[in-house]
Amino acid sequence: MASTNDLKNGLVLKLDGGQLWSVVEFQHVKPGKGPAFVRTKLKNVLSGKVVDKTFNAGVKVETATIDRRDMQFSYMDGEYFVFMDMDTYDQLMVDRKAVGDAANFLIEGFTASVAQHEGEVLYVELPAAVELVIQHTDPGVQGDRSTGGTKPATLETGYEIGVPLFITTGEKIKVDTRTGDYLGRVNS
Repeated sequence: MASTNDLKNGLVLKLDGGQLWSVVEFQHVKPGKGPAFVRTKLKNVLSGKVVDKTFNAGVKVETATIDRRDMQFSYMDGEYFVFMDMDTYDQLMVDRKAVGDAANFLIEGFTASVAQHEGEVLYVELPAAVELVIQHTDPGVQGDRSTGGTKPATLETGYEIGVPLFITTGEKIKVDTRTGDYLGRVNS
């Protein structure tokens, strides 16, 4: 248990019958008239839904302990992603639903942050950007400019993104894991 005075960004609260909500932002408000209150923006840990919620100042809220560990993606086992804890070498099988969109950018050997609550995997979080190789893209045409349009390209994970016209098959690029956007070439 914690008080609303102890809220901070990233803290996970257990509200509405056990649902987990992460504090995205908070603001203590002391109006001229009436009691103080805390205005928060909360994100549902599982669904990603963001809501605004107001608490009276000093009210007790239940907190949840989230265990975040950096683990290395080892391989796919059917519908499960197998991650290995690099400290203990324990393997953890994670359902595709918990991996979510991170599956589009995961290749063997990548390190991801795996969040668990009471032994249940909540989500898998990748770094903001990853480096991946272009598996296939149509060749650029003479006269294409770097400021021109984009063309589809298939990454080594099988996910398709839009890249500038000058990018060729086999090049290593940087990709934003939150939006799936092309960020630039990687110089080898």
